[in-house]
Amino acid sequence: MGLICFFLGAAVICGCRTAPETHAQKKTLSAEVEEAIAVIKAKDPSIQRFFDDSYGYAVLPKIAKGAFVVGAAHGMGEVYEQKQLVGYTTMTQISGGISFGGQYYREYIFFKDKMDLDKFKEGEYTFSAQMMAVAARSGVAAKADYKGGTAVFILADTGLMADASLGGQKFRFAPYDPNAPINYDPNAPAAR
Repeated sequence: MGLICFFLGAAVICGCRTAPETHAQKKTLSAEVEEAIAVIKAKDPSIQRFFDDSYGYAVLPKIAKGAFVVGAAHGMGEVYEQKQLVGYTTMTQISGGISFGGQYYREYIFFKDKMDLDKFKEGEYTFSAQMMAVAARSGVAAKADYKGGTAVFILADTGLMADASLGGQKFRFAPYDPNAPINYDPNAPAAR
């Protein structure tokens, strides 16, 4: 468990890349996103309305969360606009308080309209301390709605995860470029 916390802390401190670095990593992430979408649709078929009606969405298929006194979480995912891949996102979260443990979970963020998605894509995007995610389980999405232009669902890989605070989650966005060379760094300064 200590090893998980060490690697999570190192990932957060090192500022992980926003986009996969190689074609193989892109393919792996895409497969994980497809699987995450299939899993949540099987768990709660009423989630389909968000995939159908939202202007865009982000799926982070594997967020690692660990804590040893201070908690940290980190994950990478894909961002879709009008059902087309438009980029990648990473999420980092640091939380205080005395806690211990670790788990993996999936996070699904739906954007009601273009303005909400554009805010997410502008650069660093942070959820407020009051923002909550809904734990995905059968029928929950039928009753859920957007708050502040977003609707967020989480699904734990193991066990039941209660609704969770998203306060402090920070997202970075990198646009998708199908022609980017391997080891493309979307955060590097433009060549002159």
